[in-house]
Amino acid sequence: MLIFRKNKGMNIFSFTAHFDSEESCRNHFKEERDKIGVHCKRCGHNKHYWIKSQWSYECKQCRSRTSLRSGTIMQSSNLPFLVWYKTMFLLSATKKGFSSKEIQRQLGLKRYEPVWAMVHKLRKAMGKRDDRYTLEGMIEMDEGYFTIEASEFQHKTQKAGRGSKTKANVMIMAESTVLEDIDTGKVERQCRYFKAKVLDDHKVDGTDDTLKNNIDDDEIIVFSDKSTSYVNIADYVEIHITEKSDKQTTTETLKWVHIAISNAKRNFTGNYHKIKRKYLQLYLNEFIYKLNRRYFGERIFDRLVIAGITGL
Repeated sequence: MLIFRKNKGMNIFSFTAHFDSEESCRNHFKEERDKIGVHCKRCGHNKHYWIKSQWSYECKQCRSRTSLRSGTIMQSSNLPFLVWYKTMFLLSATKKGFSSKEIQRQLGLKRYEPVWAMVHKLRKAMGKRDDRYTLEGMIEMDEGYFTIEASEFQHKTQKAGRGSKTKANVMIMAESTVLEDIDTGKVERQCRYFKAKVLDDHKVDGTDDTLKNNIDDDEIIVFSDKSTSYVNIADYVEIHITEKSDKQTTTETLKWVHIAISNAKRNFTGNYHKIKRKYLQLYLNEFIYKLNRRYFGERIFDRLVIAGITGL
Protein backbone atom coordinates (compact mmCIF):
# COMPACT_ATOMS: atom_id res chain seq x y z
CA MET A 1 0.00 0.00 0.00
CA LEU A 2 1.11 3.56 -0.72
CA ILE A 3 0.11 5.30 2.49
CA PHE A 4 2.17 5.19 5.69
CA ARG A 5 4.50 2.66 4.14
CA LYS A 6 7.51 3.73 6.18
CA ASN A 7 6.29 5.63 9.24
CA LYS A 8 3.58 4.69 11.67
CA GLY A 9 1.08 7.19 12.98
CA MET A 10 0.49 8.08 16.61
CA ASN A 11 -0.60 5.01 18.60
CA ILE A 12 -3.27 4.84 21.29
CA PHE A 13 -0.73 4.82 24.13
CA SER A 14 1.03 8.03 23.10
CA PHE A 15 -2.30 9.72 22.41
CA THR A 16 -3.81 8.93 25.82
CA ALA A 17 -0.57 9.94 27.54
CA HIS A 18 -0.85 13.44 26.09
CA PHE A 19 -4.63 13.89 25.92
CA ASP A 20 -6.26 12.25 28.92
CA SER A 21 -8.76 14.99 29.78
CA GLU A 22 -10.90 17.79 28.41
CA GLU A 23 -8.53 20.40 29.82
CA SER A 24 -5.41 18.86 28.27
CA CYS A 25 -7.09 18.98 24.84
CA ARG A 26 -8.23 22.57 25.35
CA ASN A 27 -4.77 23.66 26.46
CA HIS A 28 -3.16 22.03 23.44
CA PHE A 29 -5.71 23.59 21.09
CA LYS A 30 -5.04 27.02 22.62
CA GLU A 31 -1.27 26.58 22.30
CA GLU A 32 -1.61 25.76 18.61
CA ARG A 33 -4.05 28.61 18.03
CA ASP A 34 -1.75 31.08 19.78
CA LYS A 35 1.06 30.09 17.39
CA ILE A 36 -1.18 30.86 14.40
CA GLY A 37 -2.55 34.06 15.93
CA VAL A 38 -6.02 35.39 16.72
CA HIS A 39 -7.59 38.36 14.95
CA CYS A 40 -10.52 40.23 16.45
CA LYS A 41 -13.70 39.74 14.43
CA ARG A 42 -14.83 43.28 15.22
CA CYS A 43 -11.74 45.45 14.64
CA GLY A 44 -9.13 43.07 13.22
CA HIS A 45 -6.63 43.69 16.03
CA ASN A 46 -4.27 40.79 16.79
CA LYS A 47 -3.39 41.49 20.43
CA HIS A 48 -5.53 39.85 23.10
CA TYR A 49 -5.83 39.06 26.79
CA TRP A 50 -6.61 35.46 27.72
CA ILE A 51 -9.64 35.03 30.00
CA LYS A 52 -9.20 31.47 31.24
CA SER A 53 -12.43 31.43 33.28
CA GLN A 54 -14.32 31.98 30.00
CA TRP A 55 -11.87 30.13 27.72
CA SER A 56 -11.94 33.26 25.56
CA TYR A 57 -9.67 35.92 24.09
CA GLU A 58 -10.39 39.59 24.81
CA CYS A 59 -9.22 42.14 22.27
CA LYS A 60 -6.86 44.70 23.79
CA GLN A 61 -8.22 47.38 21.48
CA CYS A 62 -12.01 47.05 21.43
CA ARG A 63 -12.55 44.56 24.29
CA SER A 64 -14.54 42.23 22.06
CA ARG A 65 -14.30 38.58 23.07
CA THR A 66 -13.54 35.57 20.90
CA SER A 67 -14.14 32.10 22.27
CA LEU A 68 -11.51 29.40 21.83
CA ARG A 69 -13.79 27.60 19.36
CA SER A 70 -14.80 30.70 17.38
CA GLY A 71 -13.40 30.82 13.85
CA THR A 72 -12.38 27.15 13.92
CA ILE A 73 -14.17 24.01 12.78
CA MET A 74 -15.33 23.54 16.39
CA GLN A 75 -17.41 26.71 16.18
CA SER A 76 -21.08 26.04 17.04
CA SER A 77 -20.25 22.47 18.11
CA ASN A 78 -21.36 21.28 21.54
CA LEU A 79 -19.13 18.23 21.44
CA PRO A 80 -16.25 18.29 23.97
CA PHE A 81 -12.69 19.01 22.86
CA LEU A 82 -11.78 15.51 23.99
CA VAL A 83 -14.29 14.02 21.53
CA TRP A 84 -12.89 16.14 18.70
CA TYR A 85 -9.33 15.11 19.60
CA LYS A 86 -10.22 11.42 19.76
CA THR A 87 -11.87 11.72 16.35
CA MET A 88 -8.83 13.46 14.87
CA PHE A 89 -6.69 10.70 16.32
CA LEU A 90 -8.85 7.99 14.75
CA LEU A 91 -8.86 9.71 11.35
CA SER A 92 -5.09 10.25 11.34
CA ALA A 93 -3.90 7.02 12.96
CA THR A 94 -4.75 4.68 10.10
CA LYS A 95 -4.61 4.74 6.32
CA LYS A 96 -7.98 3.00 6.06
CA GLY A 97 -10.16 5.60 7.74
CA PHE A 98 -13.36 5.22 9.74
CA SER A 99 -16.98 5.71 8.85
CA SER A 100 -18.95 8.15 11.00
CA LYS A 101 -20.96 5.21 12.34
CA GLU A 102 -17.80 3.42 13.46
CA ILE A 103 -16.45 6.58 15.09
CA GLN A 104 -19.74 6.96 16.94
CA ARG A 105 -19.37 3.40 18.18
CA GLN A 106 -15.72 3.87 19.17
CA LEU A 107 -16.55 7.03 21.13
CA GLY A 108 -19.62 5.52 22.78
CA LEU A 109 -21.88 8.42 21.76
CA LYS A 110 -25.66 8.06 21.55
CA ARG A 111 -26.42 10.42 18.68
CA TYR A 112 -25.11 9.87 15.16
CA GLU A 113 -25.84 13.29 13.61
CA PRO A 114 -23.27 15.35 15.60
CA VAL A 115 -20.58 12.76 14.84
CA TRP A 116 -21.43 12.80 11.13
CA ALA A 117 -21.23 16.62 11.07
CA MET A 118 -17.93 16.62 12.98
CA VAL A 119 -16.28 14.10 10.66
CA HIS A 120 -17.38 15.94 7.53
CA LYS A 121 -16.13 19.26 8.96
CA LEU A 122 -12.74 17.65 9.47
CA ARG A 123 -12.75 16.29 5.93
CA LYS A 124 -13.66 19.72 4.62
CA ALA A 125 -10.77 21.24 6.61
CA MET A 126 -8.41 18.64 5.11
CA GLY A 127 -9.49 19.68 1.63
CA LYS A 128 -9.03 23.38 2.37
CA ARG A 129 -5.56 22.72 3.74
CA ASP A 130 -4.51 20.84 0.59
CA ASP A 131 -6.08 23.51 -1.64
CA ARG A 132 -3.38 25.87 -0.40
CA TYR A 133 -0.80 23.90 -2.35
CA THR A 134 -0.38 23.56 -6.09
CA LEU A 135 1.45 21.02 -8.24
CA GLU A 136 4.61 21.78 -10.19
CA GLY A 137 7.17 20.14 -12.45
CA MET A 138 5.95 16.92 -14.04
CA ILE A 139 2.34 15.86 -13.56
CA GLU A 140 0.50 12.65 -14.31
CA MET A 141 -3.20 13.16 -14.97
CA ASP A 142 -6.07 10.74 -15.49
CA GLU A 143 -9.66 10.13 -14.48
CA GLY A 144 -11.17 7.42 -12.30
CA TYR A 145 -14.79 6.33 -11.97
CA PHE A 146 -15.95 5.93 -8.38
CA THR A 147 -19.03 4.01 -7.28
CA ILE A 148 -21.59 6.22 -5.54
CA GLU A 149 -25.18 5.92 -4.39
CA ALA A 150 -27.69 6.63 -7.13
CA SER A 151 -29.76 9.78 -6.80
CA GLU A 152 -33.50 9.67 -6.10
CA PHE A 153 -34.16 10.42 -9.78
CA GLN A 154 -31.89 7.59 -10.88
CA HIS A 155 -33.61 5.21 -8.45
CA LYS A 156 -36.95 5.98 -10.11
CA THR A 157 -35.67 5.62 -13.67
CA GLN A 158 -33.44 2.56 -13.24
CA LYS A 159 -34.56 -0.72 -14.68
CA ALA A 160 -35.30 -3.57 -12.29
CA GLY A 161 -32.25 -5.53 -11.27
CA ARG A 162 -29.70 -2.82 -12.03
CA GLY A 163 -29.10 -1.95 -8.39
CA SER A 164 -28.90 1.43 -6.73
CA LYS A 165 -25.37 2.53 -7.60
CA THR A 166 -23.83 4.71 -10.28
CA LYS A 167 -20.44 6.24 -11.11
CA ALA A 168 -18.83 9.64 -10.55
CA ASN A 169 -15.90 10.95 -12.56
CA VAL A 170 -12.84 12.07 -10.56
CA MET A 171 -9.73 13.80 -11.86
CA ILE A 172 -6.55 12.47 -10.21
CA MET A 173 -3.26 14.35 -10.57
CA ALA A 174 0.15 13.30 -9.28
CA GLU A 175 3.31 15.42 -9.11
CA SER A 176 5.95 12.96 -10.28
CA THR A 177 9.67 13.12 -10.98
CA VAL A 178 11.79 10.93 -13.23
CA LEU A 179 14.87 9.60 -11.42
CA GLU A 180 17.71 7.60 -12.96
CA ASP A 181 19.90 5.21 -11.00
CA ILE A 182 23.49 6.27 -11.76
CA ASP A 183 24.87 2.74 -11.38
CA THR A 184 22.25 0.74 -13.28
CA GLY A 185 20.77 3.39 -15.57
CA LYS A 186 17.29 2.25 -14.54
CA VAL A 187 14.70 5.03 -14.77
CA GLU A 188 11.84 5.24 -12.28
CA ARG A 189 9.11 7.76 -11.59
CA GLN A 190 8.82 8.94 -7.99
CA CYS A 191 5.84 10.84 -6.66
CA ARG A 192 5.40 13.73 -4.22
CA TYR A 193 1.90 15.19 -4.02
CA PHE A 194 -1.57 14.30 -5.26
CA LYS A 195 -4.82 16.07 -6.08
CA ALA A 196 -8.28 14.56 -6.55
CA LYS A 197 -11.27 16.58 -7.75
CA VAL A 198 -14.78 15.43 -8.60
CA LEU A 199 -15.76 16.52 -12.13
CA ASP A 200 -19.29 17.62 -12.91
CA ASP A 201 -19.18 16.11 -16.39
CA HIS A 202 -16.85 15.01 -19.19
CA LYS A 203 -16.69 18.41 -20.85
CA VAL A 204 -13.35 19.95 -21.79
CA ASP A 205 -13.96 23.16 -19.83
CA GLY A 206 -14.28 21.29 -16.55
CA THR A 207 -11.05 19.41 -17.13
CA ASP A 208 -9.21 22.59 -18.14
CA ASP A 209 -10.40 24.53 -15.09
CA THR A 210 -9.47 21.69 -12.73
CA LEU A 211 -5.93 21.58 -14.09
CA LYS A 212 -5.46 25.38 -14.07
CA ASN A 213 -6.69 25.65 -10.48
CA ASN A 214 -4.20 23.07 -9.22
CA ILE A 215 -0.91 23.86 -10.95
CA ASP A 216 1.83 26.25 -9.87
CA ASP A 217 2.40 27.97 -13.24
CA ASP A 218 2.52 27.19 -16.95
CA GLU A 219 6.03 25.69 -16.78
CA ILE A 220 4.53 22.25 -16.37
CA ILE A 221 4.93 18.95 -18.20
CA VAL A 222 1.71 16.94 -18.21
CA PHE A 223 1.41 13.25 -19.04
CA SER A 224 -2.02 11.87 -19.91
CA ASP A 225 -3.79 9.45 -22.19
CA LYS A 226 -5.40 10.56 -25.46
CA SER A 227 -8.79 11.42 -23.97
CA THR A 228 -10.74 14.01 -25.96
CA SER A 229 -11.27 15.87 -22.66
CA TYR A 230 -7.61 16.89 -22.76
CA VAL A 231 -7.51 18.60 -26.17
CA ASN A 232 -6.76 22.06 -24.70
CA ILE A 233 -4.21 21.05 -22.06
CA ALA A 234 -1.26 22.13 -24.23
CA ASP A 235 -2.58 25.72 -24.12
CA TYR A 236 -2.01 25.94 -20.35
CA VAL A 237 1.26 24.07 -19.85
CA GLU A 238 4.74 23.98 -21.36
CA ILE A 239 4.50 20.42 -22.70
CA HIS A 240 1.60 17.98 -22.92
CA ILE A 241 2.61 14.39 -23.66
CA THR A 242 -0.15 11.94 -24.55
CA GLU A 243 -0.03 8.18 -24.93
CA LYS A 244 -2.63 5.66 -25.95
CA SER A 245 -4.31 4.15 -22.92
CA ASP A 246 -3.04 0.58 -22.47
CA LYS A 247 -1.39 -1.63 -19.85
CA GLN A 248 2.03 -0.06 -20.35
CA THR A 249 0.66 3.47 -19.90
CA THR A 250 -1.09 2.41 -16.71
CA THR A 251 1.98 0.79 -15.17
CA GLU A 252 4.64 3.25 -16.38
CA THR A 253 3.62 6.69 -17.70
CA LEU A 254 0.58 7.07 -15.43
CA LYS A 255 1.78 4.74 -12.69
CA TRP A 256 1.12 6.93 -9.66
CA VAL A 257 -2.34 8.17 -10.56
CA HIS A 258 -3.49 4.60 -11.14
CA ILE A 259 -2.01 3.45 -7.83
CA ALA A 260 -3.90 6.30 -6.14
CA ILE A 261 -7.16 5.47 -7.92
CA SER A 262 -6.86 1.79 -7.06
CA ASN A 263 -6.03 2.45 -3.39
CA ALA A 264 -8.83 5.00 -3.02
CA LYS A 265 -11.44 2.64 -4.47
CA ARG A 266 -10.27 -0.19 -2.22
CA ASN A 267 -10.35 2.15 0.77
CA PHE A 268 -13.87 3.37 0.07
CA THR A 269 -15.27 -0.08 -0.66
CA GLY A 270 -13.85 -1.53 2.55
CA ASN A 271 -14.93 1.25 4.91
CA TYR A 272 -18.06 2.99 3.66
CA HIS A 273 -21.42 1.43 2.92
CA LYS A 274 -22.69 4.12 0.57
CA ILE A 275 -21.28 7.45 -0.59
CA LYS A 276 -23.55 10.11 -2.03
CA ARG A 277 -22.19 12.14 -4.90
CA LYS A 278 -22.43 15.46 -3.03
CA TYR A 279 -20.14 14.07 -0.29
CA LEU A 280 -17.66 12.21 -2.50
CA GLN A 281 -15.23 15.16 -2.54
CA LEU A 282 -15.10 15.10 1.28
CA TYR A 283 -14.09 11.42 1.31
CA LEU A 284 -11.47 12.15 -1.35
CA ASN A 285 -10.20 15.05 0.78
CA GLU A 286 -9.44 12.68 3.64
CA PHE A 287 -7.78 10.10 1.41
CA ILE A 288 -5.58 12.65 -0.40
CA TYR A 289 -4.75 14.54 2.81
CA LYS A 290 -3.29 11.40 4.38
CA LEU A 291 -1.70 10.28 1.13
CA ASN A 292 0.18 13.58 0.81
CA ARG A 293 1.40 13.16 4.40
CA ARG A 294 2.20 9.47 4.17
CA TYR A 295 5.69 9.98 5.66
CA PHE A 296 4.69 12.37 8.46
CA GLY A 297 4.29 9.69 11.12
CA GLU A 298 2.92 11.15 14.38
CA ARG A 299 3.07 14.68 12.97
CA ILE A 300 -0.03 14.06 10.87
CA PHE A 301 -2.18 14.40 14.01
CA ASP A 302 -0.64 17.80 14.83
CA ARG A 303 -1.19 18.92 11.23
CA LEU A 304 -4.84 17.93 11.46
CA VAL A 305 -5.27 20.01 14.63
CA ILE A 306 -3.82 23.00 12.75
CA ALA A 307 -6.12 22.31 9.80
CA GLY A 308 -9.01 22.36 12.26
CA ILE A 309 -7.99 25.77 13.55
CA THR A 310 -7.57 27.35 10.12
CA GLY A 311 -10.05 25.35 8.04
CA LEU A 312 -13.46 26.87 8.84
